[in-house]
Amino acid sequence: METENEQWFKIRQAFEKNWGYKDFRHPQKEVVNCLLKEQDALVIMPTGGGKSVCFQLPALLKKGLTLVISPLVALMENQVNDLQLKQLPVELLHNEIPRQQRKKTLDKINKQQIRLLYLSPETLLSPPVWKLLIQPHIEINGLILDEAHCLVQWGETFRPTYSRLGAVRQALLNNKTVNQKIAIAAFTATANLKSQDIIKSSLQLKNPQIFSISPYRNNLNLAIKITWTSRCRNHQLLNFIKRQQRQSGLVYIRSRKESEKVSQWLQELNYKVAAYHAGLSALERRKIEDQWLQDKLQFVVCTSAFGLGINKPDVRWIVHYQSPFLLSEYLQEIGRGGRDGKKTNTLTLISEPTGWLDPSDQQRNQYFLQQLQKNYQQVKHYFKQIPKQGNIINIKQEIPKIEIILSLLYRWGKIKWIDPFNYELTSDLSSLSISQILKISQQESQQMKQYLMTRACRWQYLLKVFGFTKEAKGFKCGHCDNCLRK
Repeated sequence: METENEQWFKIRQAFEKNWGYKDFRHPQKEVVNCLLKEQDALVIMPTGGGKSVCFQLPALLKKGLTLVISPLVALMENQVNDLQLKQLPVELLHNEIPRQQRKKTLDKINKQQIRLLYLSPETLLSPPVWKLLIQPHIEINGLILDEAHCLVQWGETFRPTYSRLGAVRQALLNNKTVNQKIAIAAFTATANLKSQDIIKSSLQLKNPQIFSISPYRNNLNLAIKITWTSRCRNHQLLNFIKRQQRQSGLVYIRSRKESEKVSQWLQELNYKVAAYHAGLSALERRKIEDQWLQDKLQFVVCTSAFGLGINKPDVRWIVHYQSPFLLSEYLQEIGRGGRDGKKTNTLTLISEPTGWLDPSDQQRNQYFLQQLQKNYQQVKHYFKQIPKQGNIINIKQEIPKIEIILSLLYRWGKIKWIDPFNYELTSDLSSLSISQILKISQQESQQMKQYLMTRACRWQYLLKVFGFTKEAKGFKCGHCDNCLRK
């Protein structure tokens, strides 16, 4: 029987051989240890903090298969290519993979020849893949949710499959041998206390170990500027970009239409730039990502999905042309800058508070609330047609939007998933009004508004919101706009 020291010697050897590092940085060792012991975990580490190795290393050291659920093809390909270059037994599945390659990967799973399988929530729950994974002879030891904040930000109407992930572990175990264990670990760069609760309950984590590292990054300079008109917003954006001396950056924008419009305007001013949003084909999106990584584009005018997990260390600036709705989204997006530890400037442009001269920010918030009302009305309309118990695939023919409806009902606590395909209604809608839903949503957006208007140190405010109250006490970063103003 190996001693603990002997075990850790072997783990460090594998770490050095495959990743080139002699030792772990905090809390990598603790997370690796937790997953090797098959315990659930919630890991919150800043962007560039080395999250991926925390689940990749245990997966390669253990017997059986670890499933890594990841939101974007680019993000999966990035990590899988790195691991395959190291000759490690890892594969990925997504709907853009050629048929022959997909067949080979499914065959490798069946023969238990791989240790890590990357796939999206939708691919995981596609009938051919799910039918194979539940086979009793396929040993599954872990379920990793990478970029777990997507479960909170995208898990209702944009990617409704996320709401069904909590039923995956038990459904797999029901088809396996009695003594098999599957640990679940959720990894993200940002999650406030409310988001942490949503992730824990949605994934049905059992006594998870929580590893939470302060989001503070001393190389990120935070600044907010009020723009009095839409013309002034463009002027502020242009002035900021000019000061960055053609260094690599990103401009975050909230709508597809606006990303195209701003990108076209900047192209006319001879900037090497492209618009990036979910309306583009997978091929177009990949081309833009590659061009940006190779510095053929100086920056990208993009919606929230861009840059997620893409490792470009020298991003020197980030602009929010419009502010995000959630603080966690803001922290994710600024976190894509300065991964090499060097100074990075961030700027968020906001309308003046009254909205008289530039109502665009208020209109966007109003649109978001209208969408919530529309969702509520849609659920109400279909609610009487939904059986008390049912199978999502069977009902889809009668109610094409059933996935979104069930996802919303799950978030509102009105259904439970028996397994990833079968649900049961637990109560009706009488106890839930649209005013309650709007109130919850407005509470979330309130934090963002307070951050934008605070006169205190911006990093101090972020530390408080994300639960680091001890660290926030008396904290002054000395390099945000408010600290510099004082």
